[in-house]
Amino acid sequence: MGRDARLDALNSRHTELETLLEHETARPMPDSSLIATLKRQKLAIKDEMTRMARAS
Repeated sequence: MGRDARLDALNSRHTELETLLEHETARPMPDSSLIATLKRQKLAIKDEMTRMARAS
C-alpha cells in the first residue's frame, strides 16, 4: 500500500471513528468503555498520521 493510500485509509477510519463516537455520546446512557476505546483508536490513528507526515 502506497503512502497516499495509507493516509487516505487512516483519514477514512478516523472519520468513521469520529462518527461512532458522536453517536455513542448522543445516546441517553453512553457506554463509557466504548467511548474510551474509540478515543484511543482515534488517537493511535492521529499519531500514525503525524509520524508519516514527519517522515516525508
